[in-house]
Amino acid sequence: MQISILGCGWLGLPLAKKLVEDGYSLKGSTTTQVKMKKLADTGITPYHLELYESGVQGDIQSFLSGSDILLIDIPPGLRKNPEINFTSKITNIISQIEYSGVKKVIFISSTSVFEDQEDFPEYTEESKTNGTSKAAKQLIDCEHALQNNPNFSTSVIRFGGLISQDRHPVTMLSGRSGIKNGDAPANLIQREDCIALISKIIENDEFGMLFNAAYPEHPKKAEYYTKEAKSRNIKAPEYDQNQVSKGKIISSVNLDKIGFEFECEI
Repeated sequence: MQISILGCGWLGLPLAKKLVEDGYSLKGSTTTQVKMKKLADTGITPYHLELYESGVQGDIQSFLSGSDILLIDIPPGLRKNPEINFTSKITNIISQIEYSGVKKVIFISSTSVFEDQEDFPEYTEESKTNGTSKAAKQLIDCEHALQNNPNFSTSVIRFGGLISQDRHPVTMLSGRSGIKNGDAPANLIQREDCIALISKIIENDEFGMLFNAAYPEHPKKAEYYTKEAKSRNIKAPEYDQNQVSKGKIISSVNLDKIGFEFECEI
Protein backbone atom coordinates (compact mmCIF):
# COMPACT_ATOMS: atom_id res chain seq x y z
CA MET A 1 0.00 0.00 0.00
CA GLN A 2 1.20 3.50 -0.83
CA ILE A 3 0.67 6.49 1.45
CA SER A 4 1.33 10.18 0.78
CA ILE A 5 2.07 12.44 3.76
CA LEU A 6 1.55 16.13 3.10
CA GLY A 7 3.82 17.74 5.66
CA CYS A 8 6.81 15.72 6.88
CA GLY A 9 7.62 17.87 9.87
CA TRP A 10 7.87 17.23 13.62
CA LEU A 11 5.10 14.61 13.50
CA GLY A 12 4.94 13.70 9.82
CA LEU A 13 8.57 12.63 9.41
CA PRO A 14 8.79 10.13 12.32
CA LEU A 15 5.36 8.84 11.29
CA ALA A 16 6.61 8.30 7.75
CA LYS A 17 9.69 6.46 9.08
CA LYS A 18 7.45 4.18 11.16
CA LEU A 19 5.20 3.42 8.19
CA VAL A 20 8.23 2.62 6.01
CA GLU A 21 9.41 0.19 8.70
CA ASP A 22 5.93 -1.37 8.65
CA GLY A 23 6.28 -2.10 4.95
CA TYR A 24 4.29 0.75 3.39
CA SER A 25 5.50 2.70 0.37
CA LEU A 26 5.79 6.36 1.32
CA LYS A 27 5.73 9.68 -0.48
CA GLY A 28 6.40 12.73 1.65
CA SER A 29 6.34 16.47 1.12
CA THR A 30 8.46 19.28 2.50
CA THR A 31 8.52 23.02 1.88
CA THR A 32 12.32 23.19 1.90
CA GLN A 33 14.83 21.79 -0.59
CA VAL A 34 17.23 21.09 2.29
CA LYS A 35 14.98 18.36 3.68
CA MET A 36 14.56 16.53 0.37
CA LYS A 37 17.69 14.42 0.92
CA LYS A 38 16.72 13.74 4.53
CA LEU A 39 13.42 12.26 3.37
CA ALA A 40 15.09 10.22 0.64
CA ASP A 41 17.67 8.85 3.08
CA THR A 42 14.86 7.41 5.23
CA GLY A 43 13.21 5.57 2.36
CA ILE A 44 10.60 8.23 1.56
CA THR A 45 10.07 9.49 -1.98
CA PRO A 46 10.46 13.25 -1.47
CA TYR A 47 8.43 16.06 -3.03
CA HIS A 48 8.93 19.80 -2.71
CA LEU A 49 5.42 21.22 -2.32
CA GLU A 50 4.14 24.55 -1.04
CA LEU A 51 0.51 25.42 -0.41
CA TYR A 52 -0.83 28.87 -1.18
CA GLU A 53 -4.29 30.37 -1.11
CA SER A 54 -4.13 30.56 -4.91
CA GLY A 55 -2.98 26.97 -5.45
CA VAL A 56 -0.22 24.42 -4.93
CA GLN A 57 3.36 24.92 -6.06
CA GLY A 58 5.00 21.64 -7.08
CA ASP A 59 4.01 18.39 -8.73
CA ILE A 60 1.05 17.61 -6.50
CA GLN A 61 -0.49 15.09 -8.88
CA SER A 62 2.68 13.01 -9.02
CA PHE A 63 2.77 13.21 -5.21
CA LEU A 64 -0.77 11.81 -5.00
CA SER A 65 -0.59 9.39 -7.94
CA GLY A 66 -0.94 5.74 -6.98
CA SER A 67 -1.49 6.43 -3.28
CA ASP A 68 -4.28 4.73 -1.39
CA ILE A 69 -4.16 7.18 1.53
CA LEU A 70 -3.32 10.87 1.91
CA LEU A 71 -2.42 12.25 5.33
CA ILE A 72 -2.67 16.04 5.66
CA ASP A 73 -0.48 17.35 8.48
CA ILE A 74 0.13 21.03 7.85
CA PRO A 75 -0.25 23.75 10.51
CA PRO A 76 -2.61 26.65 9.72
CA GLY A 77 0.17 29.13 10.55
CA LEU A 78 -2.31 31.73 11.80
CA ARG A 79 -0.25 32.66 14.85
CA LYS A 80 2.54 33.97 12.66
CA ASN A 81 0.23 35.38 10.00
CA PRO A 82 -3.37 35.95 11.15
CA GLU A 83 -4.42 36.93 7.62
CA ILE A 84 -3.72 33.51 6.09
CA ASN A 85 -6.75 31.79 4.58
CA PHE A 86 -6.04 28.20 5.60
CA THR A 87 -9.45 27.07 4.36
CA SER A 88 -8.53 28.14 0.83
CA LYS A 89 -5.36 26.07 1.01
CA ILE A 90 -7.30 22.96 2.00
CA THR A 91 -9.94 23.67 -0.66
CA ASN A 92 -7.16 23.65 -3.25
CA ILE A 93 -5.96 20.29 -1.95
CA ILE A 94 -9.49 18.86 -2.07
CA SER A 95 -9.76 19.54 -5.79
CA GLN A 96 -6.41 17.82 -6.30
CA ILE A 97 -7.55 14.79 -4.26
CA GLU A 98 -10.69 14.49 -6.39
CA TYR A 99 -8.62 14.57 -9.58
CA SER A 100 -6.05 12.07 -8.26
CA GLY A 101 -8.46 9.32 -7.29
CA VAL A 102 -7.20 8.99 -3.70
CA LYS A 103 -10.08 7.48 -1.73
CA LYS A 104 -8.93 7.74 1.90
CA VAL A 105 -7.75 10.82 3.80
CA ILE A 106 -6.54 11.54 7.33
CA PHE A 107 -6.69 15.19 8.39
CA ILE A 108 -4.75 16.36 11.43
CA SER A 109 -6.85 18.93 13.25
CA SER A 110 -6.76 20.35 16.77
CA THR A 111 -8.79 20.40 19.97
CA SER A 112 -8.92 24.19 19.50
CA VAL A 113 -12.16 23.57 17.59
CA PHE A 114 -13.70 23.48 21.09
CA GLU A 115 -13.97 26.66 23.17
CA ASP A 116 -12.37 27.14 26.59
CA GLN A 117 -14.93 28.04 29.25
CA GLU A 118 -14.95 28.79 32.98
CA ASP A 119 -16.80 25.58 33.88
CA PHE A 120 -14.25 23.36 32.05
CA PRO A 121 -16.75 21.51 29.82
CA GLU A 122 -15.96 17.98 28.69
CA TYR A 123 -15.95 17.51 24.93
CA THR A 124 -16.17 14.22 23.03
CA GLU A 125 -16.51 13.56 19.32
CA GLU A 126 -20.27 13.82 19.82
CA SER A 127 -19.96 17.43 21.04
CA LYS A 128 -20.74 20.27 18.66
CA THR A 129 -17.69 22.32 17.71
CA ASN A 130 -17.90 25.83 19.12
CA GLY A 131 -14.45 27.40 18.73
CA THR A 132 -14.62 31.14 18.04
CA SER A 133 -11.02 32.02 17.16
CA LYS A 134 -10.12 32.53 13.52
CA ALA A 135 -7.95 29.42 13.56
CA ALA A 136 -10.71 27.33 15.16
CA LYS A 137 -13.32 28.47 12.66
CA GLN A 138 -11.04 27.65 9.72
CA LEU A 139 -10.20 24.21 11.11
CA ILE A 140 -13.91 23.51 11.58
CA ASP A 141 -14.59 24.57 7.98
CA CYS A 142 -11.77 22.31 6.76
CA GLU A 143 -13.05 19.34 8.76
CA HIS A 144 -16.52 19.75 7.27
CA ALA A 145 -15.25 20.24 3.71
CA LEU A 146 -13.16 17.07 3.87
CA GLN A 147 -15.66 14.86 5.66
CA ASN A 148 -18.61 15.97 3.54
CA ASN A 149 -16.87 15.33 0.24
CA PRO A 150 -18.44 12.24 -1.40
CA ASN A 151 -15.37 11.44 -3.50
CA PHE A 152 -13.24 10.14 -0.62
CA SER A 153 -13.56 9.09 3.03
CA THR A 154 -11.87 11.26 5.66
CA SER A 155 -10.96 10.57 9.26
CA VAL A 156 -10.23 13.68 11.33
CA ILE A 157 -7.90 13.53 14.33
CA ARG A 158 -8.12 16.41 16.79
CA PHE A 159 -4.90 16.24 18.76
CA GLY A 160 -4.39 18.00 22.07
CA GLY A 161 -1.08 19.71 22.73
CA LEU A 162 1.70 17.70 21.10
CA ILE A 163 4.70 16.89 23.25
CA SER A 164 7.82 14.72 23.16
CA GLN A 165 11.07 14.34 25.06
CA ASP A 166 12.69 16.97 22.85
CA ARG A 167 9.69 19.32 22.59
CA HIS A 168 7.68 20.39 25.60
CA PRO A 169 5.79 23.67 26.17
CA VAL A 170 7.31 24.08 29.65
CA THR A 171 10.59 25.13 28.03
CA MET A 172 8.80 28.11 26.44
CA LEU A 173 6.85 28.88 29.63
CA SER A 174 9.91 28.71 31.89
CA GLY A 175 10.55 31.99 33.68
CA ARG A 176 7.38 33.68 32.48
CA SER A 177 4.99 35.30 34.94
CA GLY A 178 1.37 36.38 34.94
CA ILE A 179 0.27 33.36 32.90
CA LYS A 180 -3.48 32.84 32.73
CA ASN A 181 -5.61 29.72 33.22
CA GLY A 182 -3.47 27.98 35.83
CA ASP A 183 -6.43 25.96 37.13
CA ALA A 184 -7.47 24.82 33.66
CA PRO A 185 -7.06 21.13 32.74
CA ALA A 186 -4.12 20.15 30.54
CA ASN A 187 -4.96 18.32 27.31
CA LEU A 188 -1.72 16.84 25.99
CA ILE A 189 -0.53 13.83 24.00
CA GLN A 190 2.89 12.32 23.41
CA ARG A 191 4.13 12.07 19.81
CA GLU A 192 4.57 8.30 20.16
CA ASP A 193 0.85 7.93 20.89
CA CYS A 194 0.00 10.18 17.93
CA ILE A 195 1.99 7.89 15.64
CA ALA A 196 0.45 4.77 17.18
CA LEU A 197 -3.07 6.14 16.66
CA ILE A 198 -2.50 7.07 13.03
CA SER A 199 -0.92 3.68 12.39
CA LYS A 200 -3.94 1.94 13.94
CA ILE A 201 -6.39 3.93 11.83
CA ILE A 202 -4.49 2.92 8.70
CA GLU A 203 -4.04 -0.71 9.72
CA ASN A 204 -7.67 -1.19 10.75
CA ASP A 205 -9.13 0.90 7.90
CA GLU A 206 -10.92 3.25 10.31
CA PHE A 207 -11.99 5.95 7.88
CA GLY A 208 -14.94 8.31 7.92
CA MET A 209 -14.55 8.92 11.66
CA LEU A 210 -13.78 11.72 14.13
CA PHE A 211 -11.20 11.23 16.88
CA ASN A 212 -10.45 13.43 19.88
CA ALA A 213 -6.95 12.52 21.03
CA ALA A 214 -5.57 13.70 24.36
CA TYR A 215 -4.16 11.69 27.26
CA PRO A 216 -7.04 10.77 29.59
CA GLU A 217 -5.50 12.44 32.65
CA HIS A 218 -5.94 16.22 32.91
CA PRO A 219 -3.89 17.79 35.72
CA LYS A 220 -4.20 21.51 36.43
CA LYS A 221 -1.83 23.43 34.17
CA ALA A 222 -0.08 25.33 36.98
CA GLU A 223 0.61 22.15 38.94
CA TYR A 224 1.64 20.16 35.88
CA TYR A 225 4.04 22.73 34.41
CA THR A 226 5.58 23.49 37.80
CA LYS A 227 6.31 19.79 38.23
CA GLU A 228 7.71 19.51 34.68
CA ALA A 229 9.96 22.53 35.20
CA LYS A 230 11.34 21.03 38.38
CA SER A 231 12.06 17.71 36.65
CA ARG A 232 14.03 19.58 33.98
CA ASN A 233 15.80 21.81 36.50
CA ILE A 234 14.51 24.98 34.89
CA LYS A 235 12.65 27.94 36.36
CA ALA A 236 8.95 27.24 36.83
CA PRO A 237 6.39 29.50 35.17
CA GLU A 238 4.32 31.72 37.45
CA TYR A 239 0.54 31.77 37.03
CA ASP A 240 -1.84 34.60 37.86
CA GLN A 241 -4.22 32.97 40.31
CA ASN A 242 -6.29 36.14 40.70
CA GLN A 243 -8.00 35.60 37.36
CA VAL A 244 -10.71 33.03 36.72
CA SER A 245 -9.35 30.19 34.57
CA LYS A 246 -10.94 29.07 31.34
CA GLY A 247 -10.36 25.62 29.89
CA LYS A 248 -11.86 22.31 28.80
CA ILE A 249 -11.50 18.56 29.11
CA ILE A 250 -10.93 16.62 25.91
CA SER A 251 -12.33 13.09 26.02
CA SER A 252 -13.01 10.42 23.42
CA VAL A 253 -15.58 7.75 22.79
CA ASN A 254 -14.23 6.73 19.40
CA LEU A 255 -10.76 5.77 20.60
CA ASP A 256 -12.42 3.14 22.76
CA LYS A 257 -14.50 1.97 19.81
CA ILE A 258 -11.39 1.14 17.79
CA GLY A 259 -9.55 -0.34 20.76
CA PHE A 260 -6.83 2.30 21.03
CA GLU A 261 -4.90 2.48 24.29
CA PHE A 262 -2.45 5.19 25.34
CA GLU A 263 1.05 3.96 26.07
CA CYS A 264 2.86 7.17 27.02
CA GLU A 265 2.04 9.25 30.09
CA ILE A 266 2.20 13.01 29.77
